[in-house]
Amino acid sequence: MKGGLVSESGTVLLSERRHTPRSEGPEAVVSAIRDFIGHLATSGDGAPAGVGLAVPGLVSEDTAIYAANLGWRDVPAKDFTGLDAPIMLGHDVRTGGLAENVLGAGRGVADFLFLPIGTGIAGAMIVNGEPYGGTSGWGGEIGHIPVFPDGEQCACGQFGCLETYASAASVGRRYSLRAGLEDVRAEQVVTSDDPVAIEIWDEAVEALSLALATYTLLLDPSMIVLGGGLAEAGPALFDPVRTRLVKRLAFRAAPPLLPAALGVDAGMLGAALLGWRAAGRPELGAGWEVEVRSAPLVS
Repeated sequence: MKGGLVSESGTVLLSERRHTPRSEGPEAVVSAIRDFIGHLATSGDGAPAGVGLAVPGLVSEDTAIYAANLGWRDVPAKDFTGLDAPIMLGHDVRTGGLAENVLGAGRGVADFLFLPIGTGIAGAMIVNGEPYGGTSGWGGEIGHIPVFPDGEQCACGQFGCLETYASAASVGRRYSLRAGLEDVRAEQVVTSDDPVAIEIWDEAVEALSLALATYTLLLDPSMIVLGGGLAEAGPALFDPVRTRLVKRLAFRAAPPLLPAALGVDAGMLGAALLGWRAAGRPELGAGWEVEVRSAPLVS
């Protein structure tokens, strides 16, 4: 978990991380979030005006509906805090996309895709300046586009999903299995000249270019912003994906492919924007100048 205390001018007054006690069950996670928010609140000068919280899974502004990796169902927003302050929930990836839209690489751009690539892959579709979640809140699950329909089975039950080939966790896992090694990180695969590593990385790039071509043809974004730990691979990721995307879009121009600007702070800053919206200050953020911090390459 990452939390922060952010002023109305955009100054990050405090930023901290805490362990998520996932193995202890959903009630323990909710309690840990509640304690974390309480701690942050007491660290500032006076009570906070609002609380923003970015969570995974299916979520509305006032309910954490379902999160498979945390095990909770239908948790009201008020259960996450004991503060007498308004609170607004947001999907973790879409909240990061909101921050990139208001403060980062997509600043001033109405339509773009924010795709953080880390342990998993999910996208924030920014449409008309706002994150779009679809009819039921599942919009943006780009990691489960079947890029290779006859490929490996994904943890979701489908076959050939983008996430199975191109997430940082999958790149490390697939190399480990094929090379007969253990605990290989994606960073080692990206920087290796081992033929097996080159093959695994090539498959990841191919899967990503296929998914981005599909997205481009459907929604015609102004740009595509790649974030998360794997995006820190830099030219090793961006150059081949850009080249293949151009080739796949034979009859039209490819959208610009850019790195995310906010790094590890995207989710926290997006949550701050939600908190100020909950407090009735939706105009805040447009004039903020924030410190950019890059993310480490994750396994």
